[in-house]
Amino acid sequence: MVQSRSSPAVSIQLTPMQIPEALPVAGLAFANAENIDVAGRSLLLHPGHPSEMIVQVQNLEQRPLRVSLSVEGNFPSQWCQIGTEGSEIPPRGQMDAVLYFSIPDTFFEDQEAISPGKKDKLTLNFRSLITLHIDPGTDNEQIERSEYFDLYIRPYTAYMEFLPILYREVDFIGRFMKIFEQAFQPIVNSYNVMWANLDPLTAPQALLPFMAHWVAWQVDSVWDLQQQRRLIRRAVELYRWRGTRKGLRLYLHLYTGLPLDEHLPNEADKHISITEPFGPSFIIGDAQLGNAVLAGGQPYHFIVRLRSNISSGIINEELIQRIIEQEKPAFCTYELSIENPSN
Repeated sequence: MVQSRSSPAVSIQLTPMQIPEALPVAGLAFANAENIDVAGRSLLLHPGHPSEMIVQVQNLEQRPLRVSLSVEGNFPSQWCQIGTEGSEIPPRGQMDAVLYFSIPDTFFEDQEAISPGKKDKLTLNFRSLITLHIDPGTDNEQIERSEYFDLYIRPYTAYMEFLPILYREVDFIGRFMKIFEQAFQPIVNSYNVMWANLDPLTAPQALLPFMAHWVAWQVDSVWDLQQQRRLIRRAVELYRWRGTRKGLRLYLHLYTGLPLDEHLPNEADKHISITEPFGPSFIIGDAQLGNAVLAGGQPYHFIVRLRSNISSGIINEELIQRIIEQEKPAFCTYELSIENPSN
């Protein structure tokens, strides 16, 4: 096995997918040409965010080459995975490979980073290179190596996008701004979801009594949490339709969870049906004084029929009667029929 000839058999080109804007020096303006050249093939890594390095291997010879690619560096090997198109390059052909880097999202929070007894600083910069074995396992095996490239591990901060490019070129600024982001971002996030605190369906349970007071709704321990949320959210609508068939049906729907079945034209087919009974028309000889009604039926009387199902569970008849008494006009009478799954 030989290391490498004077005229290399391959050309290795590195293309980072995320180039750092700042070098670990004061700024690009004060960096020398060598550092700028290294930055062009260096890779920026954020914990918890994958990044890639593209490796292009060009065959400079007139014969096909079998190759094996590996990565060497002073970083943990599990951070890098290699993806290749194959193991053979045709004459004057090219093979592309991808280095997939993934840093644990707890990189800055693990015990090695925050240990109070640790004397050495946490390593943020690593150096690596590509080692290419040509015709591995044969007497003509050769080894070619790429130029060194650096890996810079930095915390991700969106605040850098608001700074002029001059400040982005300073490596320290990014880590400094991360302190403010961690301090203020939870407050910013709370404003972004403020709407959820004003919706009874998503508001914290501690806010429900306050929201019920807004709409003058009496909170009752009889209702479970989800029923209270639905009732508070639609309290104003219930007030608007109180004393009507639509209002009573809506109230019963919010409590039982039974569908409204508004698409069904026949009232008797609905899960929550509210009908007014009408008997035969007025017939001479059959009418009795005090209950004779033109066209038959019982005045100011209606029938509530609930057809439950297994998913909605058992319906509390006493609570249903309480709802009807509260929502119906005072002069009306009613009948209640409940079909529970156990019946």
